[in-house]
Amino acid sequence: MAKVTMIEAINRAHAWEMAHDSTVVVLGEDIGINGGVFRATAGLQEKFGTERVQDTPLAEGMIAGMSIGLAAQGLRPIAEIQFMGFIYPAMDQIANHMARMRHRTRGRITLPLVMRMPHGGGIHAPEHHSESLEAMLAHHPGLRVVCPSSPARAYGLLLAAIRDPDPVMFLEPVRLYRLVRQEIADDGQALPLDVCYRLREGNDATIVTWGAMTFETLRAADQLQKDGVSCEVIDLATLSPIDHDTILESVAKTGRLIIVHEAARNCGIGAEIAATVAEHGLYDLQAPIKRVTGYDTPMPLFRLEYDYIPSVARIIDAVRDTLTE
Repeated sequence: MAKVTMIEAINRAHAWEMAHDSTVVVLGEDIGINGGVFRATAGLQEKFGTERVQDTPLAEGMIAGMSIGLAAQGLRPIAEIQFMGFIYPAMDQIANHMARMRHRTRGRITLPLVMRMPHGGGIHAPEHHSESLEAMLAHHPGLRVVCPSSPARAYGLLLAAIRDPDPVMFLEPVRLYRLVRQEIADDGQALPLDVCYRLREGNDATIVTWGAMTFETLRAADQLQKDGVSCEVIDLATLSPIDHDTILESVAKTGRLIIVHEAARNCGIGAEIAATVAEHGLYDLQAPIKRVTGYDTPMPLFRLEYDYIPSVARIIDAVRDTLTE
């Protein structure tokens, strides 16, 4: 098994599925000749040809519309949106057609497609390049929303997304693209969708997070462990539908819940998790639920980016607050 980065794992998942399923095609801006802005599709056009790996114009609405048409006619398109902040022109196609096709046709037409997009900040990019818009996508019935937090989960979850019969929005944390390497067997084994992953067992508090924030959350849990505080860390992985059962089971054990996400606080997915735990696990809670999030502003540019993204210190403070209330 080779040690690879997340971006290399994503590339390998593309290559495996394309080699084993001739209906898989790839499209997007600069994904062919240049291999994508982050090189997620590097080498695929040379290996599989221009008919299966196609560069498109700079037109996200067209990319989404093409994906719908290709999927409706029996192909399995993987479309790249160059940055998540560029998804707005595609939302007409995503919300009005992609998410509704199975319902509209009473199941006669399904859309087995994946839309990949870099997610979140931390690389000091200009405006619209550091967005965390998962709540907007998760609000649309008919879309599955997935966000991996490691090379291994990126590989396995992307394979599962490509094989899924319905549209999957695949959000790739930019900060994790080349942050760590992990051993991966390039064997085509998918990971299950719609389930959380326990990254760390604990008894004193449950921390739920996803994407790039798993990095800070695990560091916070390590520091708290040195002081005798045992945190259970759960990677949500599939943001819609949410595996609430795993979260409720953990909260029943620990009695405390902290939710960490980079997206703005207002109407974020953290609020949905908190509401569900309040509805179904209120009597298990020994302290109020805490949210550690981005702020209700656009991602600030450059130097202030890491003041926006939840820090290890903010996560530790939230956990300690739940232990003293």
